[in-house]
Amino acid sequence: MKTIREIAITAGTVAALVLLGLSAYLAVNSLMRMQRIAGLTRESSLIHSGISNVQRDLTDMETGQRGYLLTANDSYLQPYTDAKARMTRDFADLRRGLAIRTEQERSVESQVESLGDSKQAEMERSINLRQRGFRRRAFRLVDSNEGMEYMEKARNLLASLSESESTNSMALESERNAILKKALGEIVVANLCLFMVTGCLFGLTRNQRQRLERDAAQSREELALRDLQLARLTSVLSNQARSKTSAIEANARVLLQNYGGFLPRQGQECAEQIKDASVQMERLRQDLVGGSVIEDDEETEKALHAVA
Repeated sequence: MKTIREIAITAGTVAALVLLGLSAYLAVNSLMRMQRIAGLTRESSLIHSGISNVQRDLTDMETGQRGYLLTANDSYLQPYTDAKARMTRDFADLRRGLAIRTEQERSVESQVESLGDSKQAEMERSINLRQRGFRRRAFRLVDSNEGMEYMEKARNLLASLSESESTNSMALESERNAILKKALGEIVVANLCLFMVTGCLFGLTRNQRQRLERDAAQSREELALRDLQLARLTSVLSNQARSKTSAIEANARVLLQNYGGFLPRQGQECAEQIKDASVQMERLRQDLVGGSVIEDDEETEKALHAVA
């Protein structure tokens, strides 16, 4: 039957394993949540980048348009041409990034894309008029503020998208910090409990080992004492048996020597058998004790006192 100490060691071992598993689970769970937050943060960054790219495309197109209208120099159209080539791809990237967002944000993106098309059409008309030599008509189109209204609305919508993504990024950052703080607290508590349980388990195990060593030493001493007691008993019994067999043999020998002539034949045979039997008994005694009988009772007594 197990002792209370053994039961406590078993329970402590189970508790340590449970705490170790709990600590590992908390660490893995926190890591997975952090990876999810990191993925959402990357998506938000891509949306921010998409908004900036679209705004840059519209600005570059407008810059190229006005430069050409003022100078009629085709080199000023290069920013317009480059931005026009990028805008379709940048709108597609922004649209793809906002696919996981709310319907309202996707609607804002559609409005920006529509305004971009309208702004591009307005710029195409003014550039076409300037290329055909209708400078005043091109400037009157610009002075109508049609393009400025498109740009103003597009910038406001893009700013609202950017603000929404900034709010989302701040929420993700707050969630990430909360996860880190909670995970750190949980892991610290779990590891502290594990440390305490491990310390108690180590103390119990050490105490149990010391107790077993003391029990083993005591058992060895008791066994040594019993061996000596058995050796003494064996010596006493052996000596008694030897003295008895020696006496029997001596008496049988004396009987044969002194009175052998007066004994009948059957009496002589009995005396011979007694003498032979005593010799065989002595040989059997020596075989049983293995030639290591303790002859000196005083030495045995001293050994017993030394063990005690």
